[in-house]
Amino acid sequence: MTSQTTIDKTGPGDKTPVSPLDRAPSTGLRGHPWFTLITVAVGVMMVALDGTIVAIANPAIQKDLGASFADVQWITNGYFLALAVTLITAGKLGDRFGHRQTFLIGVVGFAAASGAIGLSHSIAFVVTFRVFQGLFGALLMPAALGLLRATFPAEKLNMAIGIWGMVIGASTAGGPILGGLLVQHVSWQSVFFINVPVGVIALVLGVLILTDHRSANAPRSFDLLGIALLSGAMFCLVWALIKAPAWGWGSATTWSFLGASILGFVVFALWEKRVKEPLIPLALFRSVPLSAGVVLMVLMAIAFLGGLFFVTFYLQRVHGMSPVDAGLHLLPLTGMMIVGSPLAGVLITKAGPRIPLAGGMALTAISMYGMSTLDTDTSSLVMSIWFAGLGLGLAPVMVGATEVIVGNAPMELSGVAGGLQQAAMQIGGSLGTAVLGAVMASKVDNDLAGNWADAKLPPLTPAQLDQASEAVRGGVAPVTPDTPAAIAARITDVAHETFISGMSLACLVAAGVAVVAVFVALLTKRGENADAAGAGAGHI
Repeated sequence: MTSQTTIDKTGPGDKTPVSPLDRAPSTGLRGHPWFTLITVAVGVMMVALDGTIVAIANPAIQKDLGASFADVQWITNGYFLALAVTLITAGKLGDRFGHRQTFLIGVVGFAAASGAIGLSHSIAFVVTFRVFQGLFGALLMPAALGLLRATFPAEKLNMAIGIWGMVIGASTAGGPILGGLLVQHVSWQSVFFINVPVGVIALVLGVLILTDHRSANAPRSFDLLGIALLSGAMFCLVWALIKAPAWGWGSATTWSFLGASILGFVVFALWEKRVKEPLIPLALFRSVPLSAGVVLMVLMAIAFLGGLFFVTFYLQRVHGMSPVDAGLHLLPLTGMMIVGSPLAGVLITKAGPRIPLAGGMALTAISMYGMSTLDTDTSSLVMSIWFAGLGLGLAPVMVGATEVIVGNAPMELSGVAGGLQQAAMQIGGSLGTAVLGAVMASKVDNDLAGNWADAKLPPLTPAQLDQASEAVRGGVAPVTPDTPAAIAARITDVAHETFISGMSLACLVAAGVAVVAVFVALLTKRGENADAAGAGAGHI
């Protein structure tokens, strides 16, 4: 593909079109590719970290604020939903106004929203500011990829994306460990306060280092109706999945929202064919590898982020671990992602993404199946084996799927491609939490009454059974302070047994999703448009 003409805005009012091949090498800080990578990595680290760091803090937040299990789900889902709904629009904003500006605005807003969460004293405010976190995070994530795409020369772009993917993978996996340390030794609020100084560092680096690169073919208008249709369809879908356990999967309300979501997606697709500058040019999806990369990111996130939600409750509530111990038990997952990501980047550069991606998802499926066998007396060694396998399996997918999506998109749509990549992951995370949460809730509701009766415990009224089910979904035994010790022990056994049955089924579903992803990975191939990147953009 012929290299696209870009506009390199290094100063106010400078709009002279230049070719990346003709651009003078950057010898200072500003615009230097590797310093640009460091800068965007600091910003992206905040967003990726917050996808999972909150998981370890959820039990403490639930206890401190008196939140329900559904409220805790919304701490995660509100964040993922805001990201998923706005990422593509944010990518379009970056393509239009410049990725440097959108990155800096995203950093400032994300840090401010994080500080506001730490100051919140009700679950409603926590969820509200988590949504704002997602909105501002959506601005900086695709902007980061757009900046890398424009700054790095073609022969170094895959390496840069590999390191970028490693930062996301390591931050995502490292969240539970850092969260555990902060929750146990400081407070759950510190999980959010930590983003403030990190945001300040990212802002200072961004002002000093980042330059703005825009394609001459960048969009000049906005598809407002397309934004509304896509946002509405996504909201209806995730809302239906989250509320279905309470409404019932066969209820008219559930299917009304699902139907509205399907209708919204259909109308969105029809509108995108007519509008002059669509939010998502559907021609992008004529690329089978790009489409496969998007689907692969969704499936990977469903399996990984959906399953991780329950593991933190399992470690803390069933095994009685402290937040730090729970985080340390997930260290094999973190370590394998950190070690595996750069190795996967080298392998993908040499051999292409297809085999590493398929192999990674196969190992993910095996590991999720192994996690479905976890029990109340499972040893730390056995847990570590499955967690390590999961991290090693996810590493090539984090790196390779990003390269497949961004590398198969035209340069002038690098922001949209970055938005697609991240939207796919966030949609998958939200769907994973919602779908696997629904599977878990359904299994607990179905098994609890029978397990309770088999243990010959005092019978519960329907209202008491509902309250007990709510507690058990979070791994909590519904024991009152005046319950005799012998009966309390039996209730605890029943609660943990029922919780594990729900978690096991959720992990089996996640394993099945990963198996499907293996076949999707076979449709991927190396990006065709890497030569549209910033060849010669800077001194490497």
